[in-house]
Amino acid sequence: MLFIFILTSFAMAEEPEAEPRIVYKEKTEIDFEALDIEGELIKPQGALLLERSKAAFNPLIRLRKDFNVEMSQSVREIQ
Repeated sequence: MLFIFILTSFAMAEEPEAEPRIVYKEKTEIDFEALDIEGELIKPQGALLLERSKAAFNPLIRLRKDFNVEMSQSVREIQ
């Protein structure tokens, strides 16, 4: 009986296993030099067309219809 008691006490005395400790590398490098990557460019099937409106600016140059004032001054200068 003593033998069974000693055997069970050893079984109960086991320490619970600690969780495994995970250690990561400080830096991870991925080398794509040796890889050939092939692919296909996929575009939408439709086209979107927008009509651009013409920009409206204030005119910087005034177009004159007549030069009556300048013409009469030039006639006075000639006389």
